This record gives sequence, C-alpha cells and structure tokens, in this order.
Amino acid sequence: MLNRRDLLRAAAAAGALGTVWPLSAGLSPAEAHAAALDLGASWDPAPFTLGVGSGDPLPDSVVLWTRLAPEPLAFEQPLPEIVEVEWTIALDRTMRSRVASGSVSASNLLGHSVHVPVQGLRPGSTYYYQFSALGKRSRVGRTRTAPVGPVSRVRFATANCQAFHDGFYAAHRGIAAENLDFVVHLGDYIYEHGQVGGAHVRDHEGPAVLSLADYRRRHALYKGDPSLRDAHAAHPFYLTWDDHEVVNDYSGTEGAAPFVKRRAAAYQAWYEHLPIRSGSALEPQIHRRRQWGSLVDLTVLDLRQYRSAQNLAGGTILGAEQKKWLLDGISGAREAWQVWINSIMLSQLARTGGGYYFTDQWDGFLAERREVLGHVATEGMKDLVVLTGDWHSAFVDDIRPDFDDVSSPVIGTEFTAHSVTSGAYSPEWNAVNGPVMGAANPHLKYFEGNRYGYDVYEVTSRRFTTHMRVIGDRRDASSPVSTLTTFHVDRGKAGSYEDPATAGSPAQYRRP
Repeated sequence: MLNRRDLLRAAAAAGALGTVWPLSAGLSPAEAHAAALDLGASWDPAPFTLGVGSGDPLPDSVVLWTRLAPEPLAFEQPLPEIVEVEWTIALDRTMRSRVASGSVSASNLLGHSVHVPVQGLRPGSTYYYQFSALGKRSRVGRTRTAPVGPVSRVRFATANCQAFHDGFYAAHRGIAAENLDFVVHLGDYIYEHGQVGGAHVRDHEGPAVLSLADYRRRHALYKGDPSLRDAHAAHPFYLTWDDHEVVNDYSGTEGAAPFVKRRAAAYQAWYEHLPIRSGSALEPQIHRRRQWGSLVDLTVLDLRQYRSAQNLAGGTILGAEQKKWLLDGISGAREAWQVWINSIMLSQLARTGGGYYFTDQWDGFLAERREVLGHVATEGMKDLVVLTGDWHSAFVDDIRPDFDDVSSPVIGTEFTAHSVTSGAYSPEWNAVNGPVMGAANPHLKYFEGNRYGYDVYEVTSRRFTTHMRVIGDRRDASSPVSTLTTFHVDRGKAGSYEDPATAGSPAQYRRP
C-alpha cells in the first residue's frame, strides 16, 4: 500500500513535487489530497472541507459563508450543478434555540459557494450558525451583529499577509482564541506565485495561479490551515484586499486582455472563498462604511481595484468615485473614532537623500494623499486612526497633512501591523534601516520588523489601545502568543504614546 511519504517521493521523482492536482500530476483526487497533507494542509470533513465563516456585520444582518468542496484541490468538484444548502442560525452553540433558517442554491458557476445575508437579527448580539447539505452538517460557527446607540467598549483584531509557504498560522490560532467583536483582514489573504522550495516548512501546491480553477485551488490550499478556519468560525470578518490576491504590485486599471481575464478570475475566487456582502463576484464593491454603535466608524478602503499606475503628481490610488465618497465621509464624519481600514501604508516613508522606500503604497500617489489628508485637516475631523498591513513589520506613525513639514499638525495615528507569516526583513537590515528610517521620517515613532503576529485593539470613549501580539515561531503551528508592546491614543488628542509598562520591549527603532 502506497503511503503519503511514498506518494510524495514518487511525485518528486516524476518532477511533480507539490504539483498535486489531478490533471497535471496524474494523481487521483484522493492521492492529491494525501500529497497536500504532506505539504501541511488538512481540511474539515466533506463537503464542508473549507470550513465556515461570517462577515460584514450590520445591526440587523450578517453574511454567512461556506463553500462545498468535497475534494478541495480538484479541478472540478464531484457535485451536481446545483446543490441545495440549508442554513440555521441560533442563540446557542447546540443550535437548539433557533431564530432563523432557510435554504440556498449553491451553483457550480460560483464554485458551489454560499453567501447568506441573514436579516432581522438583533443588534449587538451573538449568534451561532451551521450549514447542512448532501446529508452532512458543517461545523458550528459563531458570529455577532453590530450594536446601535451607546457602546462602552469594542475589541477587535487585524490580520494581514499570510503567505502559506512562510509558516503555520499560529497567529490565527491566537485570533481564534481571543475575545473579540470582529476581525479585520487587511489584505494579502493568498499569494499568487508558484513554489519557493528551500527549507520552508510547507509550500504552495504548484506554479503561479492564472485561471479561475487555479485561484480556487490556491484559496482551498490556504483554507487547509486549521487555524485559519478556526479564526473564521470564531468571529465575523470585515475584509479588504491588497495585490497578491491577484498578482504582485498590480494596478487595477491595467488593460491588457490576459491581465483583465486573470484579475476577473482572482476577484471571483476571492468572493467565492470569503464572507463578502457584494452584488458582483467579478467586480466586488468592497469599500464601505460601518458603524459599531456610537463608538467606532469603520471606513474600509479598496486601494487596488480603481487605482491608476503610480504617478507622484497626478495618479489615483482611490479612483474618482471612491475618492469623492471618502472626501464626503470626512466632511460628514460624526463624533466617534474614525478608523480607516487601509491595506498599504498611508504615512510617508522617505529615504535619506531623497525618494521613497516603496511607491506602490500611498507614497506613489502624493497629490491624492495631500488632497485627502488636507481635507481631514481643513474639515477638522477628529480621532483618526488608520490600520494598515502589507509591510510585514510593525510601524507607529503620526499622520500629518504635510509629512515634509515638521510644523504640520498631527491629525491622526497609523498602526501598521506585523504579518501573520509573510517574510519580514533580516535582523541586519532592520538594525541598520530602523534608525535610518526614523531619522528620515520624523513622524515615525516606532518600528519593529523581526516578528510575526497580529494586533488587538481595545476602544473606549476615552482611549484607543493597540496591543501588538506576536508569536514565538512561525514554523510552529502551536507557537505561543505574547504581547510585544502596547500603544494608546487618547480621545481628542492626536498622536500616540507607548504604554510605560511595555516601553522597554525590543524594537529596531523607537523615537526618543
């Protein structure tokens, strides 16, 4: 009998190591599944192999998600064209106190994915949900609706940049165990490139993804980490994307036919695998505003779909329609914490001697950044906190309408979070460049680039607190979580400060 190790060796001898889907490697679905297990993947029982999730909570509604994939890495699923899926939502984990139920048709046109926008729920309430299809039941998920009116506290987390080949998702294991109202994913949910080889603890399942079938398979591989599935089952998610959901550093308006086709496939697969409230799988509208009672206004930005090519003087990162929407929201902002969900760094990151470290972020769209931040200053919008991913490192920045003018007023704070797994910079690079970045960017208050994890935020009417959670080792799926340091922003006082109890924690740069 051929065991999984023998199968993997046989695939390697045939030049197909990791290329485990049936048609290209000549493996049956069962063999492909077994080979994937040796790559570090596992799944829930069929047909709900990819788990369950919920997202975009409103006061009376939440989106419930699953996708039927009995053979998660197969090109085609062994399913009828249409499968009826029943769903139930209840007040208890045993699913006895039911409050709503129904059925939905899962079609092969959308990969047998299910998106149920449940209506008529109570604000600020915890619910449990479950799916059933083909005589099987899914695991039970937990979700929560947004509150209305006065709210004393909200607690949520962000995650970003979770390259499968760079390590296990111990950070998501930590998120699943946290007591949270919701989670925000800041982008780079998957990576599109091929195998990397070397000494990684696991790898991608094959070459770079291009087609809808490819992207479906890649999402299914990422859902093969049980900690990611646990995080989705534990909390509702708000989501945005960055570039690797399609291809590295792409601009949304690139018009060549092969790219347009690839982008459409990537967008559809992203929609199929996540709890998105959107009318179109091919062009999801993901920028939105959401309120968490009287306490927090979330502004979720889409910094990929509508952007032009980088142009310091006249390019757009937002697109005309989204920019008008953002400017109107700034003008009409209420008295609450204004929290922007921002996939790539807003603050300037200039190099000594001129230029910028990366112009794929807001530094590549200087005129539009000045316009947006100038509008924040002119309108007098208060209590702005920007939450950002992408850099695989932690930054804390003061936001100014003019970063080149040290007398320009501080109008907000940006927290850029560590990655879940995606490779950070070397200790040598960080040791040299941390102080250099600090010297060239007087608004930079903190930088740490050698760790992995997620951020947890505790928000009250008086204070916005950021706890930087870090894991010990991304090569260990059960790595413990600790708090590296904590920063606070006081209501009505722009700018952050480090908690004295954690101010002695390691960092490559900390402004004196």
